[in-house]
Amino acid sequence: MIKIKKNILFLSILFTLFINTKAQEITQQSIPADYFINPLNIKLLLAGSFGEIRSNHFHAGIDIKTNQREGYPVYAVADGFVSRMRVQIGGYGNAIYINHPNGLSSVYGHLQKFNPRIATMMKGIQYKAKSFTQDIMLTPIEIPVKKGDIIAWSGNTGSSAGPHLHFEIRNTKTEETINPLSLGFQISDHLKPIINGFYIYKTNHNSFNEFTPKQYFQTVGTNGIYTLNKVPVIAVNGEFGFGIMAHDLQDGTSNRNGLYSTTIKLDGNVIYESVINQFAFEVGRAVNAYIDYPAKITSGRVIQKGFVAPNTKVKFYTNVKNNGLIELSDNALHEVQYIVKDINGNQSELKFKIKSNPAAVSKITPSPNKQLMSYQTAHQFENGEVEVNLPKGILYDDLDFKFASLSKPIYGVSKIYQIHNKLTPIHDAFELAIKIDSNVLAYADKMLIVNTESGSQGGEAKNGFIIAKPKTFGNFYVRIDSVAPAIKPINVKEGANLSQQKNMLFKISDQLAGIESFNGYIDGEWVLMEYDLRNGNLWHTFDEKTGFGKHTFKLVVTDRKQNEKTYSINFYR
Repeated sequence: MIKIKKNILFLSILFTLFINTKAQEITQQSIPADYFINPLNIKLLLAGSFGEIRSNHFHAGIDIKTNQREGYPVYAVADGFVSRMRVQIGGYGNAIYINHPNGLSSVYGHLQKFNPRIATMMKGIQYKAKSFTQDIMLTPIEIPVKKGDIIAWSGNTGSSAGPHLHFEIRNTKTEETINPLSLGFQISDHLKPIINGFYIYKTNHNSFNEFTPKQYFQTVGTNGIYTLNKVPVIAVNGEFGFGIMAHDLQDGTSNRNGLYSTTIKLDGNVIYESVINQFAFEVGRAVNAYIDYPAKITSGRVIQKGFVAPNTKVKFYTNVKNNGLIELSDNALHEVQYIVKDINGNQSELKFKIKSNPAAVSKITPSPNKQLMSYQTAHQFENGEVEVNLPKGILYDDLDFKFASLSKPIYGVSKIYQIHNKLTPIHDAFELAIKIDSNVLAYADKMLIVNTESGSQGGEAKNGFIIAKPKTFGNFYVRIDSVAPAIKPINVKEGANLSQQKNMLFKISDQLAGIESFNGYIDGEWVLMEYDLRNGNLWHTFDEKTGFGKHTFKLVVTDRKQNEKTYSINFYR
């Protein structure tokens, strides 16, 4: 037995070394056109493209439409082995990861269910761990697959807005995600991107923020050729940059998808170029520096900036001069060409002229009581009531930091503290500590920090403070959460005969801290409860473990402040 285990470990190490070696070569070789097959046996139509701008991240794969329904067989796109299987409450929901011998991995998300072999293994692990959520890494010999094997069925699990298959290709070693459409997966696309509007930003050597002056220009055009509506020449002065609203279309679908590349030329010379074909997950939040973040938050408009933040994080930029910013030193007429493309080579362009004019200068009124924070260093702010610690690298640009102390809200046990504002993006969490009054210290274990717009940020008590790690600036205060989650039975009740039902269904919710755990027990034994975060549905599917006769059922739901709710009944099968 020991010898067998050693051989298995040795083979796993050899396979891993082989995969890593291939991963290093992947950028130096071409993938044969027939290496991969489509993960679905239907026409590939995209609901979302690679790298497109999503809330707080670049889209890491392609979203394949499934005719607004679940249950299509999902196929392994090439030979390999299941390296990871995952069940999440949000995120990708039910997901499978397959490593391939060429150094790439494929990822399949929002699955309805796994194939019987994977499902049996997953269920066994869930029962052993007594937990619905699982993230399991596997060795090469546990679940090998061949190209075309059915590994699952398409679904709508996790943070999915509708039935579809989320599909990715990653570099196995680095886990950087790569555009599948650059590796042989093809869609029908003869349509050129659409340009919806254009902006000029008058940066004038200041940090970009919500106060940066900008001017909107309507665009008009057809068949990929655009101009500015009734504006032959834009008058400029000082330092400035551009921004564009645009999206891509593909044949057979009306979905507005993201661009593949953007190029800006000044008098024929490239000053800015980005190509979104591969990226690492740790830079995902930098999407908020790639766009005009204040505009997105205040109006929902997605404007892709044509200039680069000082601490940009991403590596999309293939050719950028002076961060894409321009400052003319003459009175000549200059031509600008804005080119946007999809990965199939369809392109649209916007042409216009600019000319220096001293009257075009826009001045930014300096704000009072400012505390300038450089993006290059860590920063700390404290005033006795609040402590703010910003790690190095969290800012995309220098920050004119603002703080204010506001009145205590009705349900709060502290004042509201304005930590800068929601219009400035940050790349990662910062530490926020709010001091609590001595007369409420007895409730410290039930306290958390609340953002007035986005709710609970969690929190732990330490040295008279409640400490949390928000990922956005905004207005925060401390609140006590002593209310247990709610449990609403849907198809069960005391003494019910459930012999004709396949499951027990509930809705669960929590008003503040959020659900941390849920555990069901039949006749005192733990049973698997499955959860859908979007609608609060929680259910147990009956299996051979529950035989005929009378049974007891208990459900215990706990929130993140350890408030607990229990529901118990007797039932019959």
